[in-house]
Amino acid sequence: MSEIERGRGVALWSQISGILAADILKGRLRQGEQLPSAQELAERFNVNRHTVRRAIAALEQRNLVRTEQGRGTFVQEHTLDYPISRRTRFTQNMRNLNVEADIEILEDHREVPPPQVAQSLGLDRHEYTYRIETISRADGHIVDYSTAYFPAARFNGLPSVYRRLLSVTRTLNEFGVTDYERKHTRVSARLPDATTARLMQQPANRPVLYVQSINADPRGVPVQYGITRFSGDWVQLVLMAEQ
Repeated sequence: MSEIERGRGVALWSQISGILAADILKGRLRQGEQLPSAQELAERFNVNRHTVRRAIAALEQRNLVRTEQGRGTFVQEHTLDYPISRRTRFTQNMRNLNVEADIEILEDHREVPPPQVAQSLGLDRHEYTYRIETISRADGHIVDYSTAYFPAARFNGLPSVYRRLLSVTRTLNEFGVTDYERKHTRVSARLPDATTARLMQQPANRPVLYVQSINADPRGVPVQYGITRFSGDWVQLVLMAEQ
């Protein structure tokens, strides 16, 4: 097992970071594999846990590892290239990437939406929407936490259909919307709030990719307003040129 050298002018945390980085780059620690605990690494290198934590932080800065709250530190996997285009479909994107995807519905409510959402959907300020919150996973890893709003008057009973189909495309098709296109996309990076950090199982000081979107039917009438928070550790957004 690799040992660190004291008294040679190189900080201990830097040596530990270098040893672990070499283990990752040479495949001795595989993608997705959990690193030993801070206590175990402290015992291995005969240092205190503060030194280990500094070494791990250096690996995170190099994007070689990620730390999940309550779970530990893992070797970083390759990110997923997630296309954003006129026809953005989660299930189709995951199929194209050859990964196993699933969607978990957290909750759904019938409610008057925030003013910005109502305006984006072309609704009067007192009209109702259905709000559906979901977590999406790819190969078991959380890739996004989404909030979607749909006009309730047009799509009466939509949540029960969505729970059955677990697909926006197929759900809208049940209501006669056979096609829809992305009308607007805004992407920003921001720190997650407490709820987002908890649901996405990531530190609150690690930014998420925050995507606001509007989908419209072939007549240009908005059918969905979405807020999707993508994990920056897992997802790289690719903005596709219009055809």
